[in-house]
Amino acid sequence: MLLGQVFERFVTESPVSVMVRGLLEKALCPQIIDELFERSAKTQYTRELLFSTVVNLMSLVVCGVHPSVHAAHQASVEKIGVSVTSVYNKINGIEPSTGGELVREVAGQMEATIRHLNATMPDLLPGYRVKIIDGNAIAATEHRLKPLREISSAPLPGQSLVVLDPSLMLAVDVFPCEDGHAQERSLFDEVLPTVEEDDVWIADRNFCTLKFLFGVAAGLGYFIIRQHQSLPWQATDDFRLVGQSDSGTVFEQNIILSADDGQLLKARRIKVCLKQPNRDGDREIFILTNLPFEVANALVVAQMYRKRWKLEILFQVLTENLCCEINTLGYPKAALFTFCIALVAYNILSTVQAALRSFHGTEKIEAEISSYYLADEIKGTYRGMMIAIPPNEWCVFQNMTFSELSQTLKHLAGLVKLRTFRRHLRDPKKAQPKRTYLKNKPHVSTVKILNQKKLQNHTP
Repeated sequence: MLLGQVFERFVTESPVSVMVRGLLEKALCPQIIDELFERSAKTQYTRELLFSTVVNLMSLVVCGVHPSVHAAHQASVEKIGVSVTSVYNKINGIEPSTGGELVREVAGQMEATIRHLNATMPDLLPGYRVKIIDGNAIAATEHRLKPLREISSAPLPGQSLVVLDPSLMLAVDVFPCEDGHAQERSLFDEVLPTVEEDDVWIADRNFCTLKFLFGVAAGLGYFIIRQHQSLPWQATDDFRLVGQSDSGTVFEQNIILSADDGQLLKARRIKVCLKQPNRDGDREIFILTNLPFEVANALVVAQMYRKRWKLEILFQVLTENLCCEINTLGYPKAALFTFCIALVAYNILSTVQAALRSFHGTEKIEAEISSYYLADEIKGTYRGMMIAIPPNEWCVFQNMTFSELSQTLKHLAGLVKLRTFRRHLRDPKKAQPKRTYLKNKPHVSTVKILNQKKLQNHTP
């Protein structure tokens, strides 16, 4: 890659930022993004403000490069060419389905990149594609919208079901919903058509309904889902001891599920007697699966169900390292679009980590590298890098094949100083002491308290 001297300096000093910008240039190519908008938009249309411009602007806000939509617009007002009001009007009207299509488009490109890097994670179940699904409710917004100003209750702008592929560590699908009070089950009609043969869906008990279980089976897929108390089922034999897992003692029995239309589905019911109660206080959990015993025994199923935490980590990254919730965006469409842009940013960041795995090894990167410090590097470097390097110098990434892109990413990954992004493991949290209530003292002097403590420690 022939680059200018300034570009080469950033390649040497901040290869992570260069990787992120290069992937954004490839994945968010204006022509591809604008064509996606024309295909997926049902009510919106393009006049002066292109969809690709809005995506680029929101990606800067979500990644923390700019603190707000207004600040991002003000920094590039000449390039954007429309007022900030026009930008807000555009964001407030983007349909949730368009955001979902954007996530799927970018996930497809990042999947191709990761596979060319040979940097997939070890398969949880070889020969099957595992998908972890869970819901995420967007936090309450400010009461900026006029109809909300006289309401004291927290306004919820929406929620989404997110699908994670743990072998790629990519959010491969999302199902946004504008109703913040809607049940996750109301979105099953959108999820079930995406089930493919030999998919294995892992989910919590909110997904344990006859509709979802039979729907997955009808799509020739499989499920590993925690049993909901209200699910009807019938046992065909008694529990039998299988063995010990990391979390407890595992038992198994065969059951039959019966749908309202008379269909029957054979399944396995796995009981795990936990060594330690979970956060809900449960000492045993029950997991349902229709995977054949020859493919996955009860111990394997119990272990796979525990991998649900990978999706919880995704949500943690979106909340703590990226800005997936902007509480000033009160319109549901705007909030959901922001969340979808955050998923796109997560997939870019995950691909950077895949490039690091391809050069430095999976075990080293997974054990030592913090996504927090990767995101912090991008926030600190990106604005200066975009000022120093003209936009036309980044176009080289748009025209790269996935093979060329993967080779470039691997080269850049070799230049990364891993110690800069080293994770620091915390010790277990100590129990909080009981606090003393000081009547008529709403505040105290810290220095006085510290001095009193010193005197106590030095008193014989």
